Amino acid sequence: MNAAEDYTSATGQRELAAGILKQAAQDLRRFNGAASAVERELYLDAYSWITSDDCAWPFSFLNVCQLLNLAPDVVRLELSADASAGFFTYWGQRCARATRSLQSFLSHAFTKSGRSPAVDPVPLTQVPTA
Repeated sequence: MNAAEDYTSATGQRELAAGILKQAAQDLRRFNGAASAVERELYLDAYSWITSDDCAWPFSFLNVCQLLNLAPDVVRLELSADASAGFFTYWGQRCARATRSLQSFLSHAFTKSGRSPAVDPVPLTQVPTA
């Protein structure tokens, strides 16, 4: 296997791991408090996957977190909080996170040392009039 194949394989594994984690998060949110047996089963599968400490399966929760460089305990807490939150609470939290990220980005973008120097204002008495 050459370097390009190694990179493609590693990238594919990370994408698959991210997809599995995303699906578990969606199942926890969507089927929390589900009424039908099938939906409860989907919720319980996702819940048991994130709470398991088994590393035998290549895409177990702990292995997925390791592959994605995520702290399992932090991800578990976040997924549990998202799952227990209602629809509006969940999206409110997501919007708050996005707002904080945007504020941080804008703060960094406008406070860089490479900005243009300030211009001294001209006194109004020196402004020519017609």
